[in-house]
Amino acid sequence: LLIHLFLCMFCSSSECKGEDKVIQTTGDVTATEGDAVTLNCMFETSYPSPYLFWYKQDVHGPPKYMTKSFSNTVDKAPGFDNDRFDAAIEDKSVPLKIRKLHVSDSAVYYCALRSGEPHQVTNLLY
Repeated sequence: LLIHLFLCMFCSSSECKGEDKVIQTTGDVTATEGDAVTLNCMFETSYPSPYLFWYKQDVHGPPKYMTKSFSNTVDKAPGFDNDRFDAAIEDKSVPLKIRKLHVSDSAVYYCALRSGEPHQVTNLLY
């Protein structure tokens, strides 16, 4: 049984500048159920602590949040919070590693970069 994975990337921030980008180095990947694959995502940013995200889009649905990586931390969404999925930042890349492939892993995968601090609201008055 073959699994077809496709990788796309975009910069998802109003703060993204010309020097902030993600670079696709994998493209289409075909693998066998039970195998392991690595989808590459290189990034460039002038921001010292960027946030990198992975999303999975099934054929008939919107992209689903999978992981957020920053510094030495990887936060995983429910359903991806097991040892089959890993997306740790390694220098200027954030490879998505999927182990023990399932047929349901066949999808479009997006890597996204956010450079800049998240917008926050503090000191709310009631």
